[in-house]
Amino acid sequence: MSRRAQVERTTKETKISVTIDLDGKGVYDINTGIGFFDHMLEGFARHGLFDLTVSAQGDLHVDDHHTVEDTGIVLGTAIARALGDKKGIVRYGDRMLPMDEVLVACAVDLGGRPYLSFDDAFEGRMLGSMNSDMIREFFYALSYSAMMNIHLHVMEKGNAHHMAEAMFKAFAKALSMAVSVDPRIEDVLSTKGAI
Repeated sequence: MSRRAQVERTTKETKISVTIDLDGKGVYDINTGIGFFDHMLEGFARHGLFDLTVSAQGDLHVDDHHTVEDTGIVLGTAIARALGDKKGIVRYGDRMLPMDEVLVACAVDLGGRPYLSFDDAFEGRMLGSMNSDMIREFFYALSYSAMMNIHLHVMEKGNAHHMAEAMFKAFAKALSMAVSVDPRIEDVLSTKGAI
């Protein structure tokens, strides 16, 4: 069964196309016009072993907000579509991930209830041309469009680049675990019979 989806979204502010294969090899082609954001999405794809294509054109002459947020919306929608009915998936995933002096913890639940718990450890710092505030906006948009519960916490602070990169990689690893299929799960992993 193919767990691949393509989603496009066009507004007056952005034009975004995302393709994801949840059973990929970590191959990516990403161009959002925001170099640091591209780097984060590349790390997400590679470390989660998701094949990912992202093409985004946004109103960067204003700032990076609409492009980053809308990419989160489209990527979250693509993940939800690729998961389909969620039969057989493990549903939960978690990862503690170190990056030099930084330690990040991430846990996800694909149970259909969106929520984001997020540590804003950046204090408004710039990451290349990207405002660090946009990292929370990205994960918030993704959590709601994917109907996913995400807890993302910086356990040990440090270099802002390291914190952001550890967040994206920890999320990738947690999501990879959550979308994995266990043949012992005959329907969905819930006593309600639906997620």
